[in-house]
Amino acid sequence: MKHGEIRWYTFKTPDKRRPVVILTRDTILEYLGEVTVAPVTSTIRNIPSEVFLSMNDGMIKDCVINCDHIQTVSKEKIGSLITSLSTEKTIELREAIAFALNI
Repeated sequence: MKHGEIRWYTFKTPDKRRPVVILTRDTILEYLGEVTVAPVTSTIRNIPSEVFLSMNDGMIKDCVINCDHIQTVSKEKIGSLITSLSTEKTIELREAIAFALNI
C-alpha cells in the first residue's frame, strides 16, 4: 500500500464497496493501523474539491476523488489495488485537498 494508490474499500452499511485514494504518507504507513483516504465516486459535481478520473487514469468509468469526504479508516479493510495516480493527478489532488480544507 502506497500514497496515491487507488484501492478497494468496503464502507459500513448503507454504503458500499468503492475505490479510495490513499492519502497517508508512505513513511508512516507501516506503523499505523489506520490510513487516511478520499473516496472515489461516480457522482460528479464539477467543483474544485474533486479530481476527475477516467479510463485514461485506470478507472472503469468516469468518476472523481471527493476531497470533501476525507476520512481515516482501518488499514486492515483496505483491499486490492486498482491503479495509482499520475504525477499530474497527484498535483490536482493536492490542490483539491487544499480547497476542501481551506488551507
